[in-house]
Amino acid sequence: MANTSMNIRMDSEVKRQAEALFSEIGMNMTTAINIFLKQAIRENGIPFELKISEPNAHTVNAIKEGEKIIANGNPRFNTADEMFADLGI
Repeated sequence: MANTSMNIRMDSEVKRQAEALFSEIGMNMTTAINIFLKQAIRENGIPFELKISEPNAHTVNAIKEGEKIIANGNPRFNTADEMFADLGI
């Protein structure tokens, strides 16, 4: 297999910390990046979960709607069983 070079830009402190970490586990930056890329190919995506810690606008609106229902004392369902029946579960 032919080798190729890749140039990437990163924060120098991130690079320093990553190199120190990889050195502790017996590998260099090139090996670590190759492991990441091979795992991404194997999983057909980023090999770890990416999250946004805050809810999106749709979820925020649903939470606000629920809070209004609770505050008004006017729930759509009196029990969980009623809700599940309405959902057909």
